[in-house]
Amino acid sequence: MNHKIISAASVPSRTESRTGQRGITETGLKWIALVSMLMDHIYYFFGYTNLIPWWFGLAGRLAAPLFLFCLVEGFFHTGSRKRYFFKILCIAVPMGLLHFFMRFGNVFVRPDGFYPQNAMLSSFLILIVCFQAFEWIGSRRLKKVAAGCGVLLALLAWPFVAGILSGTTPIVATAVGILGYTLLPVINISGDVTIPVLMTGIVLYLTHRNRKIQAAALAAVNFAWHFILVYLQVRTWPGFTLSQMFTVYYEWMGAVFAVPFLLCYNSRRGAGHGKFFYVFYPAHIYILYALSWLLMAAA
Repeated sequence: MNHKIISAASVPSRTESRTGQRGITETGLKWIALVSMLMDHIYYFFGYTNLIPWWFGLAGRLAAPLFLFCLVEGFFHTGSRKRYFFKILCIAVPMGLLHFFMRFGNVFVRPDGFYPQNAMLSSFLILIVCFQAFEWIGSRRLKKVAAGCGVLLALLAWPFVAGILSGTTPIVATAVGILGYTLLPVINISGDVTIPVLMTGIVLYLTHRNRKIQAAALAAVNFAWHFILVYLQVRTWPGFTLSQMFTVYYEWMGAVFAVPFLLCYNSRRGAGHGKFFYVFYPAHIYILYALSWLLMAAA
C-alpha cells in the first residue's frame, strides 16, 4: 500500500472546518449516515417484533452511499493509507471470524436462527485495495501499472479460486472459508459485500473530481441496478404493484436521498471523531443483537 500524503494538486483540497463555513463536513455526513444506519439496524434486529415501522429500513438506505462516499474521501486525504487500511482491517477481521462461526458453527445464533451478517467493513477493505490498484495504473509507470493490473486480476480470480478450493477437503474448505470472511473477503459473503455495493464505491472513486458528476453517477448506477433490474425481475410476480418499489424494494432510494447531502458537502473534514465511528460500528451491532436476543427470551 502506498502511504504517502496526497498532494493538493492531485485531488480536491480538504481542510479543517471553520466557524461559519457553509455546507456539511465529512464528520457531519458520517453522523447522518450513523443515525441512518442505527435506524436500519433497529429494524433489522427487532423486525421480528412487528413493532418497528418499515420506514426505519427505508431511512437506513441512506447509510451505505454516505459511508462509501466518506471512504473515498478518506482514501484521498488520509495521511497514511496503510494505517487507514489496517484500522479497518483490525475491526473487519474479528467481525468476519465471528460471522463465519455463526454461519457454519451455529455459535451465538439466536433461537430463531437469526444472526448478524453485517460486513460493510469487508467491502471497505476490497474497495481500498481496488482504489490503490487504480492509483498505480493511473501513474503510468510500467511496474506500478503491472502491479495494479495484477491486484485487480487477483481480486477477480479469488472468488473462483476459493470456490474450487472449498470443494476439496474439509480442512482446506474451512481454512479458505475463514480467509474469505477475514483477511481475504470474498464477494457475496453477506449482503454488504456484493457487486452493487462495490460498484457504488468504485463509481464514487472514479468520479471524485467533480461532485455534481459524482452525485449523478451515484444515483444513476443505483437506480439502474436497484430499480430497473429489480423491477424487471419482480413485475411479473403475483400481487406485485408499482407502489412496492417505494415500500418493499426501496434499496434504490438510498442513493437518491444521498445526492443532496453530497452536493452540500463542503470538502472539509470537520471535528473527526474517528475513533468513535470505528468503535461504534461493531459495538452497536452486537449490543442490538444481544438486546434482541434477551427480548426474544423474555417473551
